[in-house]
Formats: sequence, structure tokens, C-alpha cells
Amino acid sequence: MPDDRGFLAVDSGGSGMRVVVGTVDRGGLARRESREPVRTGDRGIDPDHMMEQLVPMVRALTAETGIARLRAAAVGAAGLASLGDGLRAELPGALEREFGIGHVALAADAVTAYVGALGARTGAVVAAGTGLIATGTDLTCWRRADGWGHLLGDCGGGAWIGRAGLEAALRAYDGRPGGSAGLLTRAEELFGPVKGLPGKLYPRPDRPAVLASFAPHVAACADGDPVATDILRAAARHMADSAAAVCPAAGEPQVAVTGGLLNMGDPLVVPLAEELSQRLPHARQVPADGDPLRGSVRIAADLAAGGLTLPSDGAMLCVVRGNGD
Repeated sequence: MPDDRGFLAVDSGGSGMRVVVGTVDRGGLARRESREPVRTGDRGIDPDHMMEQLVPMVRALTAETGIARLRAAAVGAAGLASLGDGLRAELPGALEREFGIGHVALAADAVTAYVGALGARTGAVVAAGTGLIATGTDLTCWRRADGWGHLLGDCGGGAWIGRAGLEAALRAYDGRPGGSAGLLTRAEELFGPVKGLPGKLYPRPDRPAVLASFAPHVAACADGDPVATDILRAAARHMADSAAAVCPAAGEPQVAVTGGLLNMGDPLVVPLAEELSQRLPHARQVPADGDPLRGSVRIAADLAAGGLTLPSDGAMLCVVRGNGD
């Protein structure tokens, strides 16, 4: 018999939206992408704008794959925990009206990053990019640490590393202790004379991304520059602190790190492994299986199959089960 347990998986973030449709038996079959981020407004993430983008993509994907019925959907969205009231109130109904989808899981991107990395296993996942957030579960509840943004937290993330590197550059420019001549040179190559840096940086609406753009330069200076080396060691320590705050203390949890910050290579990865071993000696460090989109696919497929075992949470993972069977 044909598998009618179709699913829709969505990963919505600051750079746009990625969409996959598939079936429980055959997995993800086709995908589409939009480069337009979903708008946010007074009620947070705009469900109408999300549906405006989803409808044509999903119609095209179901026509391409021949999937007659979508039973379940998983929507992973950046900012869902704090900006998801509109989505939680309106999106499940909109998906049911438009596509007949009866079961919907709305997940924070930290949750889809976790599931993409570890699946439905106990442990902790550090998602490290421009920002930083750690998520953990013992499969009875979710825990999160940091993810407070570049002004209040995201300690050890790309913006944090870049800001620390630029501070060291300015210390060298001033002649204060703790400066790095190498980072000063790289800062001036990237941004021009550092005395003009505040005027270039502070008004930027994309300030976290600008700060994070300097993080690879910190890694490039780490060989032979003790200031850059210390910055990356401190970043690794912050990342391990967040992982330890959410990792289950019992059993044999797994811990994984995912995100673009790993592209910095050994200058960060080596001290991070050391710090994780010290803070979480009972946990096993493993490579991440996949990204947040894979997490959405896993959640959607499990929901369509009736086998979703992840804990529900009003902010992190909200599951609405309707009349989709």
C-alpha cells in the first residue's frame, strides 16, 4: 500500500526559510528555500507572512513528489520561545485549512538544532554561530542556557569572540595592557582606522553579525598570539559552562556542538573538547548528526508516524494534535 503518512518540515530563521516534504517510509523527498526571513511584528513572528511563503512552496513540493496527503508538520523557528505567540495561536489552524494537516509541532530553533544533532536521545547540544545557546533534555523536560543576545549573553559565540578580539585591538591601539598588535593589524585591514570603529559599528542594525565577522581573525591569530589564544580558551569555557548547565547529570548523556563557529577549526575546537571533558566527565562527546532542518524532518516524521517521544513545552516545543488521522 502507498505510504500516505506525509509530512512537512520547516526551518525558519534570520536568513530565510527551508522547507521539506516527505513520507514516514521514504524520508525527506524534496525541498525548497526562500531567502526572505519571516517578518516579526507586535505579536512576534507573523503567521500570515509565513503562510504566504509556505503555500506556494508546499504546493510545488507536493506536486513534485506526488504526496497526496500531509498528516503532520514540524515548524522550527528562530525566536519562537519569546516571539511565538502568534504562531502558536494561528499557524496550526492555517496549516489544517490549507493543507489538511492535523498534527503540528512548533519548535524553537534550539530544539530543532538539538534533534538534528542528537535525535531523541538524552544529552546537551550547544548551537554556536553568531550567537550561542545550549539545550538539554532528559526526555522528560527541556532546559536551555544563554541565548540572551549579544548585549546580555551569547557568551562564547561568534559576536562575543569578535567583540573580545576588537577590544584587544583597541587596547593595543591605546597602549593598555591586554592588547594584541596582531589583532589591531587585522582590525584595521577589515574596518579601516580603529579610531573610526565606534561610528561604523554602533549604528549598525546587524551589529552582531559585524562583530562575528571578526571572530575568524581571532582564530587566525591564535598561533603565536597569547591574547587571541586566551580569548578562544575563554570562549570554550563559556560554551562548556552552558552545556553543563543543561546536560542531565544522570545516565550516559551525549553532548554535541553544532553551528558555523566550528569552522574556526582547531584553535577553538581543541580547547572546547578539553573544557567539555573537564565540566562533563560523565558525558560522551559526539559529532552532530545534522542541522536544524534535519531536526524538523525528524520531528515531523515521528509526529506523522505517531511516535514522537520528545517532551512538550509551552515555549520550546508545542504540539497540537488535531483530526489528521
